[in-house]
Amino acid sequence: MGIWDFIVAIIYGIVEGITEWIPVSSTGHMILLDEFLKMNVSDAFFELYLVVIQLGAVLAALVLFWQDIWPFGKKNNNKPFRDKGWGSYIKADRFSMWFKICVACIPGVATEFLISDYSDAHFYNFVCVAIALIVFGILFVFVEKVFCRKRNFRVNDIDEISYKDAIIIGLWQMIAAIFPGTSRSGATIVGSLLIGIKRETAAKFTFIMAVPVMFGASILKILRYDGGCSNNELLLLALSMIVAFAVSFVVIRKLMAYIRKRSYVVFGWYRILLGIVVLTYYFVKYR
Repeated sequence: MGIWDFIVAIIYGIVEGITEWIPVSSTGHMILLDEFLKMNVSDAFFELYLVVIQLGAVLAALVLFWQDIWPFGKKNNNKPFRDKGWGSYIKADRFSMWFKICVACIPGVATEFLISDYSDAHFYNFVCVAIALIVFGILFVFVEKVFCRKRNFRVNDIDEISYKDAIIIGLWQMIAAIFPGTSRSGATIVGSLLIGIKRETAAKFTFIMAVPVMFGASILKILRYDGGCSNNELLLLALSMIVAFAVSFVVIRKLMAYIRKRSYVVFGWYRILLGIVVLTYYFVKYR
């Protein structure tokens, strides 16, 4: 393993840290990276790598949103379970949020168990990913330009998200679980905007929901993995995860600040452009 392998691992970590959070599909970017920057690992380990590297990114979300995630303590406990005693240490609103996130995760988890292997085998390719990039890019532009234009959002805070909203968001996440290139964050944000959830609130709920989703997906992938791995492969994975964590920490903060003042239109156009580039590359090289 040479210095080039470390450089490639760092590049993968940077791309993962950026694209995991902005709604442009980390999968589409990883496919392109794999075409031009091959990692010096086995094919079986690379499949595991593409999932487990997300743990680095999700740890950044865990750190940044810790105050919104941790459901215990008296500090900033605006809605205690009880006024006195042990109940005063329980944040009822945080538990309510987690119950809604669990509900939102059900469709995606069911999809992962039932058809993930089929999806990987039939949809994880240039054409399907490019189509998903373009379709959801158009949807982003349409939703922002037409549906959300001058609209007063119905839900402005996570506490206002209902269980019905959570189910709808989960169904949109299920689409991302089936079709690579859709973008998990992209699908859930589009779904949230369509039902009247404020941009910042939609992103925050999506990012917090990513914590159990990515941990679960990584654990499931590890449990299903029956191949071996070398120390060098594990070192490259660890390096990529560290880089993904650092980049994600910056990207999430910048993105949350960005969407407080601007729409997602730019990401929609970027998706469309990237999808066209992926399709063009595929037909030029393989047809």
